[in-house]
Amino acid sequence: MNRPSSTFDIAIEQAFDFASPEYAELFDDSAATAFQHPLWLHSLYTRLAPHAGATPLIVVVRHRKTHALAMVLPLLRIRRGPIRTVEFADLRVSDYLAPVCSPEVFSQLLDDKSACAALRRLLRPFDLLRMTKLPNGRLPIETLLAAPRRISMDTNAYATVLVTPFEQWRASAMDRSYQKELAKKYRQLQRKGALSFSCCNDGASTRDALEVMKRFRGPRFQSQGDGDLLQRPEYFDFYSDVALRGVGHFVRLYAMKMDGDVIAAVLGLSHQGSFHVIMSAFDIDGYKSQSLGALMFEQVARDCIERGDQMLDFTIGDEPYKKLFGAQPSPMWAVTQAGSTVGTVALFALKQAPWLKLAAKRMSEFRPLPPRTSTPTR
Repeated sequence: MNRPSSTFDIAIEQAFDFASPEYAELFDDSAATAFQHPLWLHSLYTRLAPHAGATPLIVVVRHRKTHALAMVLPLLRIRRGPIRTVEFADLRVSDYLAPVCSPEVFSQLLDDKSACAALRRLLRPFDLLRMTKLPNGRLPIETLLAAPRRISMDTNAYATVLVTPFEQWRASAMDRSYQKELAKKYRQLQRKGALSFSCCNDGASTRDALEVMKRFRGPRFQSQGDGDLLQRPEYFDFYSDVALRGVGHFVRLYAMKMDGDVIAAVLGLSHQGSFHVIMSAFDIDGYKSQSLGALMFEQVARDCIERGDQMLDFTIGDEPYKKLFGAQPSPMWAVTQAGSTVGTVALFALKQAPWLKLAAKRMSEFRPLPPRTSTPTR
């Protein structure tokens, strides 16, 4: 007999309001990441999920006595071909995924066998349960779900620790010859016209910078699968919504201008003393020999340090440039569980054939409708 928990009430709330004060309070007290921020998830569920054919599966845990939020697990049900999957709310835009819960309450949940059993029942039916992009050292969600042990992904996240003043960080993080090279290129760039660097602080400058990012990124990613996410209306709408509503507190959009025109931009999220880079764009054709990307990130690091940030997080991806700024790799983890015979066969096939694993990765990162080949790019 399944006895209900005496401590927690657990339910699926498909229309859960991520913009509510109760969720904001839970998020602030949780071990979640910037990618579970109220603005981020509200926009993801309202703007991206419908286009992806994904059904919200939002597990809400409340304290029985007070009815206060204890945990929110933001998930989606998505059918990928014949496979019914349950996965974190990601849809190719989130770099770190985690339950929204404090470590203390999470431990209480793990000790409550009835609560764990109730939560696991709510997730079924599924063929595959996929929990990817789990940051290192976060809450052990596999224990909560009675899922197999987590395994490392084939990619890492990269972040560099910031110290003040900027000159000290640059000296400790960057090779001296590279510092000289960037200084030289920065002087060359200054001689081309009126150069400026700033953080967008209003709607007009934010919209202008996003439009320029879209224009620069289109040709750059055109040859990679289905191209750049910003070229898709629903994704441009998502990033614009988050940026416009979060500008000045949660979102930073940096712009480098030459004679008043944007030539480079970096979009990122500010959370708990870290700046998470999520997207960048540069006028590569107009400034081929100036290393605009490197100069831009150097200026971003300077601004972060002046604001008191402790970390510049380049997020997921093993691009070599990240190490040039002293960024160190951190492993990412994934938890996968079969929930049916179809899921078991799929998992077995993936383990036996590496090319199937690549195909599954591409399938998992691409919009189910309409069908088209996809390569993960941001």
